[in-house]
Amino acid sequence: MTEEPLGFVHRFVPAEAPDAPTLLLLHGTGGDENDLLPVGRMLDERAALLSPRGKVLEYGMPRFFRRLAKGVFDHEDLVNRTHELAGFVEQAVNEYGIDPRRLFVVGFSNGANVAASLLLTYPRLLAGAILLRAMVPFEPERMPDLSGTPVYLAAGRSDQMVPPENTERLAQLLQEAGADVTLDWQPGGHGIGPEEVQAARNWLEDEISK
Repeated sequence: MTEEPLGFVHRFVPAEAPDAPTLLLLHGTGGDENDLLPVGRMLDERAALLSPRGKVLEYGMPRFFRRLAKGVFDHEDLVNRTHELAGFVEQAVNEYGIDPRRLFVVGFSNGANVAASLLLTYPRLLAGAILLRAMVPFEPERMPDLSGTPVYLAAGRSDQMVPPENTERLAQLLQEAGADVTLDWQPGGHGIGPEEVQAARNWLEDEISK
């Protein structure tokens, strides 16, 4: 576990193969740098794993940015935290010798929201994204160029936290920016199940093999 010099408490697990991707793992509210490591391994057992801990605390629970209420984000904090997280990723690429052309973000809930913010703010930072239970982080004033960026967006039909129209809007935003979006509706709620992890794994395998 390291906090300096990259500024985030985080875990880095080296790749098991030279051609393996790196997965940037961004946990949900109350998670930490260990939370998504098992999911990362289920997605690709060879991949390098880079997993930071969110620096905002909400009643003692780590998050990646503040919110004002359920589903209402603190936009100024989101912008600042997105820049801070992008700086961490850029430093980690150099520190750990990560190939940015094979760097995929995997975010769940709050982590998926800040991952979507990264895509919209730093469109060249990531090779692709797996967004699990994401919401629209903000509406960009100018649409970024995400041409050719693959995004797997998994949503739950019974999700009490993310309205379906919000998911549809996020998919639309990313598509308008040029991203290649796969929207996968699951029957469950806000939690993620083995079926969609397997579906995300299959999607990732296809993208890596291109």
